[in-house]
Amino acid sequence: MKVNEIISLLDAEVLCGDAFETEIGSAFGSDMMSDVLAYVNEQGLLLTGLCNPQVVRTAEMMDISCICFVRGKKPDESVVALAAEKNIMLIATKRCMYSACGELYKAGLEGN
Repeated sequence: MKVNEIISLLDAEVLCGDAFETEIGSAFGSDMMSDVLAYVNEQGLLLTGLCNPQVVRTAEMMDISCICFVRGKKPDESVVALAAEKNIMLIATKRCMYSACGELYKAGLEGN
């Protein structure tokens, strides 16, 4: 699934990045970055409600190309700038994590 399809499915807002055609093979939803480090095994989409720099740093370590902030949360400008520097696309949706993950799964995006 391409990032632009994810944006459309989740009615998400783009916060930074322009990798709309990037292919995303899986998704992982968590507010615990330790779980992301322990369980993510392929590049994909991270859904989270955390809006701190550690989210971007974790995504960088795990080669995650796109982060979707759920529950209407948006990171501050320093987090957006860090993501832009690391070439990680940021999007935000008003959906809760459960709903966002369910919608992506229903559309065919596998879990990680």
